[in-house]
Amino acid sequence: MTTKSKNISNGTGRRKTAVARVYMREGSGKITVNAQEMEKYFTTELQRSYLLAPVELCKMKNKDFIITVKGGGIEGQAIAARHGISRALVKCDADHRPVLKEQGFLTRDPRKRERKKYGKAGARKSFQFSKR
Repeated sequence: MTTKSKNISNGTGRRKTAVARVYMREGSGKITVNAQEMEKYFTTELQRSYLLAPVELCKMKNKDFIITVKGGGIEGQAIAARHGISRALVKCDADHRPVLKEQGFLTRDPRKRERKKYGKAGARKSFQFSKR
């Protein structure tokens, strides 16, 4: 049995090192994250609002979202999931693109952690200097 039989649309979202795979299908508006309810996985109201923003903006509350996230922190995972949901909505219906693009939900945040350099304590911090 193929996954295309249930009219599934998917999208991948990224933020820092967090990656979210989002599968969207017809349903009752239930959002599951890593086989848990959204409220259980994302505990703060801000993180939940990240996920629900593109859904409410496009008025697609009758869709079910199955999200798998890995890597990064919980905040980065929430933003990556928002990015993935937005991409799935655009793949489902291209008319949503201008609305989501205006809000910045389709733009991948390019900021990443800077790597540590040799001869330094961190990315830019130097070791303590002693003149004498």
